[in-house]
Amino acid sequence: MQTEDVTPTELITPTTPVTSKTVADDDIVVWVKAAMAAADDKLGQETSAYMVGDIIGITEWFVITSGKNDRQVRAITDYIEQVLTESGGPKPIRIEGLNSASWVLMDYGFFVVHVFDEETRAYYELERLWKDVPRMERPAA
Repeated sequence: MQTEDVTPTELITPTTPVTSKTVADDDIVVWVKAAMAAADDKLGQETSAYMVGDIIGITEWFVITSGKNDRQVRAITDYIEQVLTESGGPKPIRIEGLNSASWVLMDYGFFVVHVFDEETRAYYELERLWKDVPRMERPAA
């Protein structure tokens, strides 16, 4: 079966290239939830996800979380990548901002993970920008 014949509702296999035609919406939600759980495992703060696809069109979801300092921001970023890779999910297309670790952007194509330090998150207030889109929060522990 060629990639262009695959419907969005079919599951991908590890040997299938990840494209918009090979990934089901359910898979994306599973990966978003896995990224959120990984952030929480490393004590990410106020982790949430926003369905932004209908508004910006370049990605489906934004995951937003923060750490208390640059070391924690790096730990969260590393662990999200590790969890997604080990669970058969996608690898990031690019990671930006890791050197300063005040705002790390992990671009997975179908979703983008933003890992902030507290000060930068408070300054940019991405949650305010996306307050009118559907939101997914981690259940309280």
